[in-house]
Amino acid sequence: MEPIPSTLVVRGRLADALADGAATAQLRDRVAETGQPVVRVWAPARIVAFGRRDTRSDGYDAAAAAAREHGFEPVERSVGGRAVAYDGETTLAFARVTPVDGVRGGLDERYDALTRDVRGALAALGVDAVDGEPAESFCPGQHSLRTPNGGKLAGLAQRVTQGAAITSGVLTVANHDELAAVLEDVYRALDVPFDPASVGSVARAGGPSDPDVVREDLEDALVGDREREVVDVTAVVDA
Repeated sequence: MEPIPSTLVVRGRLADALADGAATAQLRDRVAETGQPVVRVWAPARIVAFGRRDTRSDGYDAAAAAAREHGFEPVERSVGGRAVAYDGETTLAFARVTPVDGVRGGLDERYDALTRDVRGALAALGVDAVDGEPAESFCPGQHSLRTPNGGKLAGLAQRVTQGAAITSGVLTVANHDELAAVLEDVYRALDVPFDPASVGSVARAGGPSDPDVVREDLEDALVGDREREVVDVTAVVDA
């Protein structure tokens, strides 16, 4: 039996927000080439990341201006759903990149595995999370975790290309009030329904507000029982 490859754990972020956003795509190409899985859990810069539907909206310029007024830099991403706000400290992005034999098959299994692992990490932090999307939440999708009373904690997404699959998401640790405020103005400009009360957080649900504590537990859950090799993002991607 061939040995199971260790997981490459990538930490930190790049100084340039656009380059940092592209780093996960570079890691995907690395996984496709080497077959070594990658896990990355990090706090992106203080940005509002807009998806394609947002950037094509008549209200995009006003939404970008609203983000700047709140001190968030607007960034356009080539994939993904609606706008997501990261506060630069307590909003965590996470990604597990795994090798695949083709673009078909395994989609549901990867979603189920990531959902289970994220829920397990939250349980270890004292937070009860259930499947489901609150009404009029940010970046709505079919794969989300919320508190039993409705606050959105995490949203999940997946992208599969030849050789590798990225199963990823965003987790709000704290600072939900500020995030709700910027998203309320952004979504109003985009003319998309949004309820500020739908923004939950680990801290709001009774868990820790320290993003480092949450990052460590989430990272452990995504790596699982594999051996790990820890590197800084600057060592494995082109800045």
